[in-house]
Amino acid sequence: MKSNYIYLKKIKIAGLGIISSILILGIGCTNKFLDVPVQGQQPASQLWRNANDAANAVNAIYANLRSWNNVAFAPIAVESVPSDDAAKGSTPSDAAFFLAYDNFTIDGTQGQLDGFWTGQYQNVNLCNQVMDNIPAINMDANLKARYIGEAKFVRAYSYFRLARAFGHIPLILKVPVTPAELNAPQADSTAVWNAIETDLTDAASVLPLTYGPADVGRATKGAALSLHAKVAMYRKHWPDVLNFTNQVITSGVYSLFPNYYQLFRIPNENNSESVFEIQANYVGGNSGISNCQYSQVQGDRDGIPSPGWGFNVPTQSLVNEFEAGDPRLQGTVMMSGTTTPSGDIVPPPQAGAPSMYNMKSYVPFLLASQTNQGADQNIRVIRYAEVLLMNAEANNEQGNAAAALASLELVRARARSNSANPATTLPAVTTTDQTALRNAIWHERRVEMGMEFDRFYDLVRQGRAATVLGPQGFKTGVNEIMPIPQNQIDISGGVLKQNPGY
Repeated sequence: MKSNYIYLKKIKIAGLGIISSILILGIGCTNKFLDVPVQGQQPASQLWRNANDAANAVNAIYANLRSWNNVAFAPIAVESVPSDDAAKGSTPSDAAFFLAYDNFTIDGTQGQLDGFWTGQYQNVNLCNQVMDNIPAINMDANLKARYIGEAKFVRAYSYFRLARAFGHIPLILKVPVTPAELNAPQADSTAVWNAIETDLTDAASVLPLTYGPADVGRATKGAALSLHAKVAMYRKHWPDVLNFTNQVITSGVYSLFPNYYQLFRIPNENNSESVFEIQANYVGGNSGISNCQYSQVQGDRDGIPSPGWGFNVPTQSLVNEFEAGDPRLQGTVMMSGTTTPSGDIVPPPQAGAPSMYNMKSYVPFLLASQTNQGADQNIRVIRYAEVLLMNAEANNEQGNAAAALASLELVRARARSNSANPATTLPAVTTTDQTALRNAIWHERRVEMGMEFDRFYDLVRQGRAATVLGPQGFKTGVNEIMPIPQNQIDISGGVLKQNPGY
């Protein structure tokens, strides 16, 4: 199965360096030593000549999505640890900076903020270069439109992550060619969210519903519609959420994968439930190949024969949220002293080490030892289950309780079918009271999507962050967003302004 995806999964990081250099070479730098071509790399002036160049540029976008700043410490710090679902993990003294995110004592000097910001704007830069340069290439018009649509999807995804994390960000929609464009001020937040929606509308209009085997993993129409629904949900544009999720549901492309635990395993990547996932592949013996560290940094510290780093671990609060007998607990939380469904005996924790780990990033221990501690593991970004839960939430907010219950029941039924006692586990939700149903949907979202990097921002958008996270130190009017990285403020010469309260 893995060989079907080799085209996207073996993109060399060296290619990223070529593409990224265009920005530097395009803003009028006159120092001659910068003009010396890098040995073995195609000169930037020769990059945008034909369809092959266009393909390489788009592939570079996908390659960067699995980079360190996109999938490892930075997103764990910014998108996961601040929630009540996840804690720092590892040993108490290891990477203690994570504690500032957990207890909301973070300030703009913490390096993971800068890493997250940099990773997202690298994505934006690569996308902008595709959109600025591919239109002039003489190539198949439909393929050209698709490539631009793929770039718009990824740019929207990166701006979505930036907007919910930082609130006030620069909006850069083309490759900067002047110092003023390069050092852009923060845009009005409404303009940023509108730009995200415009990109997703454009992407959905040109992207295909499906691809052939060689292109599995690329952004599809369903991915653009699903992300658009999520953006609309954050904006509380409920009719739009319904519209976009209904289009995905009626497309006939997606279905819930039968086994919740197995849908996160390597043999089942890009399955029927996958709307969009970041492709990753380990190729040994070549330092030029990108090796995703998503699983490595979250793996069991005591795993044999290949221990992970043990960060981003589930909390007891998350464990307590699961209803009795819910099999998704075993699919979400790896507990020390147990045996995984894949047959690994999880050792008891060493002194000071966690007793629970993220099962969704788990790679069987023997396989992990053969593939650089899990570098083969794809990252599920959007699943069909989330589409159904967004549809349920939107229907409930629009007063359509019956439709909301129908979508909610599909998610619970899949989990119920995996349980030891389907007749009594996870009974169907029947309430039609809007408040009670809203709480039931929010509960379902938490247990279905536990450890998938959404919980903190769900609490913020739901208006519950102060209540739930107050004991951790959350302060209303401040901690809904992160501080702007101080390094970026310094680089801008003060053009960027710090968020209030930091």
